[in-house]
Amino acid sequence: MRWLCGSKKLEIKRPLIMGIVNVTPDSFSDGGTHASVSEAIAYGEQLLAEGADILDIGGESTRPGAANVSVEEEIARVIPVVRELLKTGAVISVDTSKPEVMKAAIDAGAHIINDVCALTKPGALPVVAASGVGVCLMHMKGTPADMQKKTEYADVILEVESYLLERANACEQAGIARERICLDYGFGFAKTVDQNFELLAHTDRFAHLPYPILVGLSRKSSLGAITGREVNERSYCSVAGALIAAQKGASVVRVHDVAATVDAFKIWLKTESSR
Repeated sequence: MRWLCGSKKLEIKRPLIMGIVNVTPDSFSDGGTHASVSEAIAYGEQLLAEGADILDIGGESTRPGAANVSVEEEIARVIPVVRELLKTGAVISVDTSKPEVMKAAIDAGAHIINDVCALTKPGALPVVAASGVGVCLMHMKGTPADMQKKTEYADVILEVESYLLERANACEQAGIARERICLDYGFGFAKTVDQNFELLAHTDRFAHLPYPILVGLSRKSSLGAITGREVNERSYCSVAGALIAAQKGASVVRVHDVAATVDAFKIWLKTESSR
């Protein structure tokens, strides 16, 4: 499996670790922790030193009930960070649903567009299709503001899988090569706690699709619902979830706790190679 992301060709011989860089005041886990450009750049450099394979930079929170951010504000938050962190040689992803921000990120040199709306907003698909960047398509119903009111499914696995394949097909029809596409079943987005864990349990089904699979469950509320831990106490359960996803075939895990996840994967992969 490989993921073509502009000038970067990611050979997925082991699960890749995507480190989260939120340049926001209100993200659910680390909002305000590194909200300035200089803080975000320093944090991105720290995550690279800890072993992140990809940095995912976002300027608008997608937590339940999150407020909208203007195009201008999101660009002002994200693009300076992208430009500086590109100087490290890192693989840079930008977490956005706005086509204007996508274009600014692509023009700045970003390698991946990570879109919780799966390129459904008007203008998003043509912007990505006209570039050579990689794209991650996520499943969500509604918007972050109302998604947790939209958790009705007859069969959550089948419906999420069908949606993702439909969006992937739309991308391919628009000229985005299959090898540029990654899929994300959207843990925590328009799903109940039970539905989230049903998806995690069936990661291997998604991993059999002809696309890399990204899983992002780091510090999310469903982990807190099971463990009773507050958001800033969910590092251990987040690493456990990432390891389960990887063992079930995830190609990429999106995490806050890069160093701990790197160490957990080293132990797992050494064990697997020692059989």
